[in-house]
Formats: sequence, C-alpha cells, structure tokens
Amino acid sequence: MAERGVGSRAEGPVPGTTEPVLGTPGSFGERPGRGRRAGRSVLFAVIAVIVVAAMGGWGYVMMSAKGNPEVLTEVIAFEVQGPGSVTVTFQAHKPADREAVCQLRATDTEHVEVGTRSVTLPRGESDVRLTERVQTSARATSGDVQYCYLVQ
Repeated sequence: MAERGVGSRAEGPVPGTTEPVLGTPGSFGERPGRGRRAGRSVLFAVIAVIVVAAMGGWGYVMMSAKGNPEVLTEVIAFEVQGPGSVTVTFQAHKPADREAVCQLRATDTEHVEVGTRSVTLPRGESDVRLTERVQTSARATSGDVQYCYLVQ
C-alpha cells in the first residue's frame, strides 16, 4: 500500500458532498415582483413631485417673510444707548419714485426682541442713509433692519 507523504493532496470528491454549498440555479424559484417595479417607480415619482412642491412653497414663504426684495438694506452700525434704547444706522436702496417702510428691531443676548420701530423712507431718493433710535423694554445687545416693503 502506498503511503501519502506530507504535502500530498487527495484526489477526487470530498466524501459526503454531492452539490455545491450555495445551491444551483435550478434550486431557486422565479424572481418575484417583476410587475411591481413599475408601480414602485410611479410611487417614487409622485413622492419626488410632492417634495419639490413643498420645497418651492417653503422657499416662497421664506422669501415673503423677508419683505419685498426691491428694497435692499444694510446695517452700517448700531449703538446701545443704555437699558432703554439702541440707535441703528442703516442704508437702503429703493426705487426713487416709491415710498418704503422699514421695520427696525432690537434684540437682547438671548435673541429675544426687546424693541421695534417702523421708519418711513420718503419718495424722491433711491439711496437713503438714516440713523434711528429704537426704544427698548430691556437692555439690547443688537439692532437690525427686520424687513422693508414698498408702499403702493
């Protein structure tokens, strides 16, 4: 009888195995859900349209909340005058033939509104620079232009 040496390999199939471990292609049934794929695509398209419409609506609401974009403003400086007021220096660009109204706002360290004031920008000038005092109910830490809109 021939003995196997170290490093020799056994020839032939391994005893006790007759099929591949993971099965053969015939072991599995047909792929289910071929007809459902079209319905799923329609569902994803409907969801995408709803999401786009919601984002567009939210953008419109945010744009409306900031006022009319035809009035451009920039805060130049603000100075806290004490616990009762703050002065805000700002410039605004608007059509010269239109009047505008701007809302100034003062806030505290917690970003809570402590004072507001409406300021009218007259007709006749397109670039206006103003310094206005806003009365506050508590000590303010900042002052800004909340929004502006054109008067009809």
